[in-house]
Formats: sequence, structure tokens, C-alpha cells
Amino acid sequence: MSQISDVAARMKLESPVMAATPVEQRNDALARIKEALLAHADEIFAANAADLEAAQRDGVAPAVVGRLRFDEHKLADVAAGIDGLIGLPDPVGRTLLRREMDEGLVLERVSVPIGVIGVIFEARPDALVQISTLCLKSGNCAILKGGSETMRTNKAIFEVIHAAAIEAGLPEGCLFQAEAREEISELLGCYGSVDLLIPRGSNAFVRYIMDNTKIPVMGHADGICHIYVDKAADIDLAVRVCVDAKIQYTAACNAVETLLVDRAIAADFLPQAVEALEAEGVEVRGDEEVRAIVDVKPATDEDWDTEYLALIVSIKVVDGVDEAIEHINRHGSHHTDAIMTDDAQAAERFMRLVDSAGVYQNCSTRFADGFRYGFGAEVGISTSKLHARGPVGLEGLVTYKYKIYGSGQIVGDYATGKSSFHFRDLS
Repeated sequence: MSQISDVAARMKLESPVMAATPVEQRNDALARIKEALLAHADEIFAANAADLEAAQRDGVAPAVVGRLRFDEHKLADVAAGIDGLIGLPDPVGRTLLRREMDEGLVLERVSVPIGVIGVIFEARPDALVQISTLCLKSGNCAILKGGSETMRTNKAIFEVIHAAAIEAGLPEGCLFQAEAREEISELLGCYGSVDLLIPRGSNAFVRYIMDNTKIPVMGHADGICHIYVDKAADIDLAVRVCVDAKIQYTAACNAVETLLVDRAIAADFLPQAVEALEAEGVEVRGDEEVRAIVDVKPATDEDWDTEYLALIVSIKVVDGVDEAIEHINRHGSHHTDAIMTDDAQAAERFMRLVDSAGVYQNCSTRFADGFRYGFGAEVGISTSKLHARGPVGLEGLVTYKYKIYGSGQIVGDYATGKSSFHFRDLS
């Protein structure tokens, strides 16, 4: 077995070659990957059946088992995602700035791949397809480590993807699959070879990654998302959106965990909302004002700082949009928060002052997703403010470099006044 440190070092040397590949070649690789996945579907499904059998034998929760499944529907979804990715513009080699510094001296800022990316992700086979194809389209090399519960499926999918990428002429070291759990610790030590780590998983897992590496980490540790129901909200619409944001995929990081309700609308909204949520099996917890209106379990101070990832929601009554904003900025995780209102001024204030990667009006927090944003897919969601924020697609997997085209200029001439800059933007 190759040592991850050796793999990363070789990959680092190959990453400039990968970065220089033309977009036609990268798109050809994606097209070949799609066709290969479809051609090898039976082998992949057989591997997935073995993983599902092992998960059920080991007592894995049914909700988690559903996430492990890779069937015809999931295959169709990832194939459509690859088609969408092929159709997106090349994020590499875009001229972001072109400036004449002096006659015959031109500065350019050009987008380039990050280089070598390590992605550690949950046991979800479709995530392996999305992540690897995003990395290839953006000209990056990637070390991929998926959850052990789908070890057989991941291996079958990776072998198909890697072979198709090599057939398209991409460098041998463009992708590598880490399979053993202990390789994660070795990957965290590859500072200098790996340019970026993207962890996906539980709060505790992401925190562990952040605390145990010198490599820059892009991701989020919590998904404490809120919906504020303003006094100018359409109640029926608000109930529908809140229920979707809680139950559509409860274990997702963009599922709502806390509802904030304007005191002026609480008596009308809460009975309908609680009835609809409880009908879907949601446990509702409320503060004293909520419990004076509806019969629910008491919420504690701890609830406002909790990402449940379960059929639980906490509700708090607030005195208008400003108190809602203050609560979200204090207790939220800067992931995704929404306001339900028909008041344009209240919506604009909320969306301007809530300090989150995604801020919505009159729609579910579950829209925080790279595919739903039209990015083709995502490698994850970032709550960081540096480099990339929110669902991270192609744009989040590139950085930039500066180029200067000269004709013999020297700094000494500018220092003595013999020459002078006359900055002029060319595009």
C-alpha cells in the first residue's frame, strides 16, 4: 500500500501538469466517466448490495442505511450531474484583471486550480462521484477518503472513475483513493504537499480535522439553521416552508433547527405550525411564551445552540426582526438562515444584517446545495469567510496567480524616477 505522504508528494509534483490540461480534455474525461459508470452499473450495484447487507447486519440505523444506497435512481442523478458539469464554463484560465502598469509592462490576474485537495467525506457513494468530477473539472488533483460503511461501493466507483480519467489522458496521479481509517491521520500531516482539506461529516469529526492539521481546512462544523417568521408572513406559506426545512432531509446540515416567531403573529402561527410539524413526527420544544400558546416540551438554553440532525425543532418568540437577527448572529453557525415575510424592508434588513453564508426570503433552508445553485454539484458547504463561502462548486476550487509581461523594465528606474507608473485597466 502506498503511503499517503508519498502519494501526496508525487501528486504535488503532478498538479501543475493537471492544472495545464485543456478544458476539452477535462470534459472528455467527465464524459468517459459518465459512460463508464453506466457500463459498470451492475458491478457497482453488487458492491453496494454487499455494503448494505453489512450495514444492516451491523445494526446501522435505517436512516443512515438509506444514505448508503446507490441504485438506478442515484446513478441517474450523478449522470445528470456530470452532464451539467460538462456544460459549465471552465473556471481555470479566466483573466480576472488586466492592467497596464507602464508602456510595455502588463499585469494580469488569472484563475488557477488550488492544486492538491484532500476530501474526507461521509459514507455516501454519490458524493464520491460529485467530488471527484468537480475536482477534475476544476483542474485539481484529489486524495479521496469516503466513509467505511460504503467501502466496497467506493472502491468499485473509484476504479471506474480513475480508469476513465486516465483513458482521457489526464495524469496518473490526478486522483487517489485512501481506504484505511488510519490514513486520515497521515493525510492530516501532509502539510506542504496537500493544499486544502475539505472534511464532510459530523460536528465532532470536522472539529477533529481542524484541530489536528496545519493544512488549511474549508468546511463547517455546525449547521444550526433558523427560520424567522415575521409578523408580515403568509402563515400558510410559512408553515409549509418550515415543515419542508425540518423534514425533507432531517440529517442534512441545512435542515432548520430553530424557528423564531414574531410575537405579533405567534398566536396565529404556532398552533398551525406545531400541528403540521407533529403530524410529521417532529418533537417540538418551546420557550415559555411558546408553551403559553401551544402544548410542547420546554426548550432550554442549550437548545438554541444545538444542531439536532433529528426530528426535533426548538421555537422561540421574539420581539420583531432585530431580536431575530441578534439571536441568529449569537446562536447560529453562519450556515443558512431564512425570513418568512411579505415586508420588503424587513426582508432586506434581515438579509443585510444576518451574518451567514446563505440568507433567504420565503423559501426553505434546504436550498443551500451546490446542485440546486446550478454549480453541477458541491464538494461541501463552507461557513468560512476566506476563499469560499456557502456551497462550494467549481468557483470555490480555484484561486489565482499574477502574471507580468514586460519588455526589460527594472525597478531601479521607477525608484529613481527615471520611469513612472501610469496604471490603466485594459479590461
